[in-house]
Amino acid sequence: MKKLFIIVISLAILVIITIVYLGITPSTEQFKDKEGNVLPNSIATLEEIELGKMKQWISIRGKDKSNPVLLWLHGGPGSAQMSLAHHLDKELEEEFIVVHWDQRRGAGKSNHDGFNEKDMTFEQYKSDAHELVGYLQTYLKKEKIYLLGHSWGTQLGIELVNDYPEDFYAYIGVSQVVDNRRGVELAYDWLIEEIKKNNDQASLTKLEQIGKPPYSHSQYREFAQLVILYGGNLDTQMWRLALIAAGAPEYTFMDYYRLLNGMNRGGGPMHQDGEMLHFNFIEEIPSVKVPTFFLNGKNDYNTPLQLVEEYYNKIEAPQKDLIVFENSAHTPFLKETERFNRNIIQIKDMTLRKN
Repeated sequence: MKKLFIIVISLAILVIITIVYLGITPSTEQFKDKEGNVLPNSIATLEEIELGKMKQWISIRGKDKSNPVLLWLHGGPGSAQMSLAHHLDKELEEEFIVVHWDQRRGAGKSNHDGFNEKDMTFEQYKSDAHELVGYLQTYLKKEKIYLLGHSWGTQLGIELVNDYPEDFYAYIGVSQVVDNRRGVELAYDWLIEEIKKNNDQASLTKLEQIGKPPYSHSQYREFAQLVILYGGNLDTQMWRLALIAAGAPEYTFMDYYRLLNGMNRGGGPMHQDGEMLHFNFIEEIPSVKVPTFFLNGKNDYNTPLQLVEEYYNKIEAPQKDLIVFENSAHTPFLKETERFNRNIIQIKDMTLRKN
């Protein structure tokens, strides 16, 4: 009994220490000069605003409020980016007002208890994003903004710039979704070749159990784990991402729970009829009216470079470029952060001169 009591007390102390370390009150670090004074024209705020009749969280950070806005649409759904921003965005915050949004209905701080999963629809996400763009234009007094989407966020992003080109200086698609059915087929062919090359019978058996695409959402999640295992998706280990995220003052102890819960849910509720939603932007959006830039890892088999190259060659835009990261897979902003940020800043310098 005494041993059990000690274990219980030890666990309770560990939980308390964890809560204290991770925090119970969210905040975001202010921009200060060498004397510790807040820079007068900076902005660093964490806000809960209403989008689509639901409270959702955004962070707004920039050293100079006269800089243009860069809105980041994260991947997933569910893979909120705000908890990594303090580690990745320092250079960008010198040149932009960087906005991260924990998307409603299942991501990070916006993953409220009891929300209706039936509201997790593509059209609702797009409507929320459009409403957020309008909010930022009004709140920050900007006629246009820069839009950056990553992975799932590129599905929202390319549709937003297609429908509302007047709102944007440029669109930046990082790991652009092009044709998700063909993308999975390309990844399957690559994966089975890699598995056989490595004589990995366990993975081969697993892949055979999953079967060939097209996939349901649950099948795709199993398939994606094999893609990760063979280096075609994440560019860093999960434990390292967890350590980075743990240092985010914007997140509380409960926010980390919400983040993990949302990541685990993913986009499952959006695919209740079996096969995942299908997008083919080569056919659906063959042209846009804003400068468009694709940034992709060479080793990406979540959104394969082959399809991004196809789309880049076919899409019509006032200005376009494809930037390939030779050492990255699906997350070049994690693997090659310095070069990634430099490219984003160069895109701003090129496009602002023409607006």
